[in-house]
Amino acid sequence: MQELIRKADVLIESLPYIKEFYGETIVIKYGGHAMVDDQLKFSFARDVVLLKYIGINPVIVHGGGPQIGDMLKKLNIPSHFISGMRVTDSETMNVVEMVLAGKINKDIVSLINRNGGKAIGLSGKDGNLITAEKLFIKEGDDFVKTPEIIDLGHVGSVKSIDVKVLNTIAKDFIPVIAPVGIGEDYEPYNINADLVAGSIAAALKARKLVLLTDVEGVLDKEGKLISTLTPEKIRILKKDGTLTGGMIPKIDCALEAVQGGVGKSHIIDGRISHSVLLEIFTDSGIGTQIRL
Repeated sequence: MQELIRKADVLIESLPYIKEFYGETIVIKYGGHAMVDDQLKFSFARDVVLLKYIGINPVIVHGGGPQIGDMLKKLNIPSHFISGMRVTDSETMNVVEMVLAGKINKDIVSLINRNGGKAIGLSGKDGNLITAEKLFIKEGDDFVKTPEIIDLGHVGSVKSIDVKVLNTIAKDFIPVIAPVGIGEDYEPYNINADLVAGSIAAALKARKLVLLTDVEGVLDKEGKLISTLTPEKIRILKKDGTLTGGMIPKIDCALEAVQGGVGKSHIIDGRISHSVLLEIFTDSGIGTQIRL
């Protein structure tokens, strides 16, 4: 009986949040360990279906870097990286599209549908959802030499988002989006999934952007979780070296989304079962929230 009462208490705790977010859009960037662990994959799919059934509109943007790397190895296509970014020639881009928009996207759609949802898979090419522009990076020290401008091939950044197709289908279906955009030259571009998720969240004026990662959240120098970040706090943490490496672009993406009209952004641990529900429907939440 006590266990049943505990379950009822959990439902009661979630009620204010169900009311608050009813009819709202939540964009979730799905990636990391949550995409490869079978138990976590099923947990995530059920959580997304639950969100839809209680009146929240989830929009999923997924990554797939490790899977792309595995497929390139199988096809004996070498991978080259510059500043952590994959150089993507036309042959590699064909594999990127095949893996992201084909295999991974449809696997996620199928898993959501198997768990009682109605999902539709899209890439940024569908309905001109994501217009991309070629991404160039610079290497070199300005004080020593002129930085080298490097063309990464079919690697892009988000130029614009046209949400008409999402507004049409998101009322009845769960959109699952592969981060492939189309350039003005009609060439496909591979875009970082965090950036795509943030841009789509801002374009939809989503209530929340949730980034699933393989870490607890943003940690301070003592390794303790920072529950809330504001623009000023982020500036301080960058200056004192607390924020480093791959966390910086995630933080920048989350902050830009909030500055673009998203209610809050969250960086949470996707290795925890039901992490999305724990963030949205509990008083304490998990991970790190970014707000103005």
